[in-house]
Amino acid sequence: MFGKDKAKRPVAAETKPYHCMDIERIQSELGVNVSTGLAPSDAEQRLTVHGPNEMRGGGRPSAFKILIRQLANLMTLILIAAVAIAFAIKDWIEGGVVIGVIILNTAVGFAQEFKAEKTMDSLRKMTSPTSRVLRSGHQIVVPTVDLVPGDVIYLESGDVVGADCRLFEVLNLETDEALLTGEALPIAKTVDTFDDPELPLGDRINLSFASTTVTKGRAKAVIYATGMSSEVGKIAKKLMETNKAKKTPLQKALDKMSWVLLGVAIVSMLIVFGANKFKIKNEVLLYAIGLAIATIPEGLIAVVTLTMSLGVHTLAKKRALVRKLVALESLGSITNICSDKTGTLTQSKMVLVRAWLPAEGFFRIAGLGFEPVGEVTKKQRLEPLTDARINFAQDSTSGEKDSRVASDDGSEETVVVNASNMSASLRRIAQGAALCNMSEIRTDNETGYWYGIGDPTEIALQVFASKLEMGKPTLTNDDNQWKLVCEYPFDSSIKRMSVVAHNAVTGEKVLFLKGATERVVPCCTGRQDGEQVSSMLPDHLQEYLDPQIQEMARDGLRVLSIAYRYLAPAEESLDMSKTDREEVEVNMTFLGLVGIYDPPRPESMPSVMECYRAGIQVTMLTGDHPQTAAAIARQVGILQDEDDIDSKTGEHQAIPLGPLVMTAREFDRLSDEEIDALPELPHVIARCSPETKVKMIEAMHRRNGIVAMTGDGVNDSPSLKFADVGIAMGLTGSDVAKQASEIILTDDNFATIVRAIREGRRVFSNIQRFCCVLISGNVAELVCLIIGLAFKDKLGETVFPLSPVAILVNNLLTGTPPAMALGVEKAWPTIMDEPPRSPSSGLFTWEVQGDIVFYGFGIGLLSISNFWLVMNGFGDGNMGEDCNHRYSDSCDLVFRARGTVFATLTLGILLHAYNCRRIRGPMWNWHMIKRVHENRFLFAGVVCGTVLCLLCMYVPGLNTAVLKMKGISWEWGIVLITLLIFLILSELYKFAKRKLCKPLSVATEEQGRLQRIWTENTLASSTGGLSK
Repeated sequence: MFGKDKAKRPVAAETKPYHCMDIERIQSELGVNVSTGLAPSDAEQRLTVHGPNEMRGGGRPSAFKILIRQLANLMTLILIAAVAIAFAIKDWIEGGVVIGVIILNTAVGFAQEFKAEKTMDSLRKMTSPTSRVLRSGHQIVVPTVDLVPGDVIYLESGDVVGADCRLFEVLNLETDEALLTGEALPIAKTVDTFDDPELPLGDRINLSFASTTVTKGRAKAVIYATGMSSEVGKIAKKLMETNKAKKTPLQKALDKMSWVLLGVAIVSMLIVFGANKFKIKNEVLLYAIGLAIATIPEGLIAVVTLTMSLGVHTLAKKRALVRKLVALESLGSITNICSDKTGTLTQSKMVLVRAWLPAEGFFRIAGLGFEPVGEVTKKQRLEPLTDARINFAQDSTSGEKDSRVASDDGSEETVVVNASNMSASLRRIAQGAALCNMSEIRTDNETGYWYGIGDPTEIALQVFASKLEMGKPTLTNDDNQWKLVCEYPFDSSIKRMSVVAHNAVTGEKVLFLKGATERVVPCCTGRQDGEQVSSMLPDHLQEYLDPQIQEMARDGLRVLSIAYRYLAPAEESLDMSKTDREEVEVNMTFLGLVGIYDPPRPESMPSVMECYRAGIQVTMLTGDHPQTAAAIARQVGILQDEDDIDSKTGEHQAIPLGPLVMTAREFDRLSDEEIDALPELPHVIARCSPETKVKMIEAMHRRNGIVAMTGDGVNDSPSLKFADVGIAMGLTGSDVAKQASEIILTDDNFATIVRAIREGRRVFSNIQRFCCVLISGNVAELVCLIIGLAFKDKLGETVFPLSPVAILVNNLLTGTPPAMALGVEKAWPTIMDEPPRSPSSGLFTWEVQGDIVFYGFGIGLLSISNFWLVMNGFGDGNMGEDCNHRYSDSCDLVFRARGTVFATLTLGILLHAYNCRRIRGPMWNWHMIKRVHENRFLFAGVVCGTVLCLLCMYVPGLNTAVLKMKGISWEWGIVLITLLIFLILSELYKFAKRKLCKPLSVATEEQGRLQRIWTENTLASSTGGLSK
């Protein structure tokens, strides 16, 4: 029946999408009869052709490969070579220290990398384990992995859909596709055929997709795509194709620096050998090796890794889990944040925030979430005061207040609605919201938090009624005695629901109806105007309601209508459950409109403004409707009020969908050249597909943007991987999104992203600081030791200004400790006032390179000058005999000069660490000297380094026998004067930079615009606060 060629026919159907085919065409394309399903033999053959219904590729990374990646690093290889040479000349101490650095660096990097790259495993786990299918006319249960194109699958509430399928029989089917399309609400499905082949994924409501969940109803469908051909499979392919292996700018900068320093080290060794006429004795070889190791900052990789690890720990306490250390580097230079809407900028909780009644106008409902707390208010016009209407005598003598509301200008006031002043119409609409409702709201016994059970829209209605103290539990208690008699459940084909309720106290039976306005209005023959009912034809009623519906829709609200009628005496004796709903849902009285939406998080607006302060553009990429997305974008500050305010009237107009707001279809139709020609990329893209998100990120990359992508669903995974920094939601995020990301927010709080960016900027700034300390210290040692080769004794042999062991000790004292201390330097208050760091600036900017050269040469020249001063300026210039080997009386002056050099070099580099706390700002004025304890780690490192320096100089045996130097006395005057000169030169150098150099960060025109938006909003908030 089904040959091999026939089995491949589904591939040909790509010319016409399945949502555009009717069921007869699909049966023909897939070679199946939906009334009997596939034969088992056909299913086996198709399984051979199409393969198992599972995700392929990826898998867990090999631990061995991760270890090799950690060791195959240029700086690590240089350190390994240094260890080999150190052991070859039996320098066990230096070799052991370097081995410790290698082990530490490798262990930290390995631990971080081993947690990454598990996305494909997560995708495999998403597939439901078994599915019910029809084969040879019999319903059987098969493993989901064995599903094939052409299988007829059964779906019912609670099922996880096993493969992409075309629906052909539906009964009230709704599916939760939030993790795939971003749609906040369950999607009502249909069997209708559509004509548009480019229909967005979320609007293809005659299809059901793998890994989505059935929330209501049941259906039959025929599978047309499995495994990697399904929509989830396409996402998996995108993840596999995304290249995340490329090195970051920091890694490239460190690699380049490693090559440069390797070359310098080799040249330095050749200079040492040349200065000794290539007579390579042990002491010359030791000196050359010591100089080479001093040239290479062996602790740099460890300090970078540990600094980032400390940043990871800090962010973990701030509820941001960093899965990859390199994400911290990119965080500091982020220029764009592409954010999902549902659950990221919004609370992912439907809330009823507005109601409208014909005779009373709009009511606003405060309070967010499931807790039934919040005022219901309305605007009420105050009647103008006249002398004839005011009875002052009554007010002053009786003490009774006139219940009428009045004012001298006819203005409005806000009135809080409660049980005493609630109108009959509002009371009735609250009853309808509570009783025509299958949901419940409850409190958690352990946490005390409120939660909802049921459909999100019905939960919002129940919370609204409860805020008016008219929730279903209240209405059905012994005092009110409402009881549900009959229910006509929500039907997605007619988009409405109704119930018959009986009140045992009053004896009335009422039919309550709720649903989409266009489906409720045709059932109505009048509207409730206060205490009266006004007759009105459905067409006229719809025209009457349209302006109110448009106003609510403009604010992104989902509008529902509520109606009611009393049952006629003849109907009260009928069994309503056996009466057709079309006969019952007639002659209704329209009560009012309610507006429901997924509210923004309270912290979203301040967080977006903080991004603007930092020169970061926030873009919303969502699967929701354009008007809803635009409304939320305006409320959180992504779209500014001036974008949609009429300049003449000052009133908000309908949000224009373009160019700042686009649908995915509009954006996808643009070529790369057309997108690049846009003066500004859209701030909101609605109905967004995974491909659209990636296309937007690519457009930002072409504009030299560093992009962070936030998201929680499967549909966000490709863009999370493709972005420079992927940020997943920890509470609501899917496993796929978490595994595809570099950072996970454990509180799903957009504000945490701002804290993470601040931390990323701090970490990168600190890396620059300690790189400057480490490398300028190496340069200082290099300058001092190479120039020192010019000093020779009577035999023509070089007299080293420091012994090889002293070189290594100095390197240990002045290298890693102060660098580590600068790695934990706190962020300066102005760090978020600066625009994002330019991606092209890199780690070693021209200014940083200049600082390294200036400070390095300064300390080195001053140190070797002190050697000359002690030997020739204040001494007799006697270089002694064999002073590189041992101490003797003839070497006393040389050993004292070495002690002076050791003290100058060590203390100068330690003090230089304070210079690096501020790249340009003064560090040695009285204001900053008082803050010397601010970085307690740096202060402790400098104190400990100084103490160890003194111990090295004055401990008998250690100083002369091991370090080949001697403690000093009057020479301390030279050391202190030299250090003072260095600090003065440092301050003059910074002063010159402040006057002559351009600002550290220059905002682009776009970043300047964003910062002006933040300033204007801050001033507006301050003015508003003062006015209050």
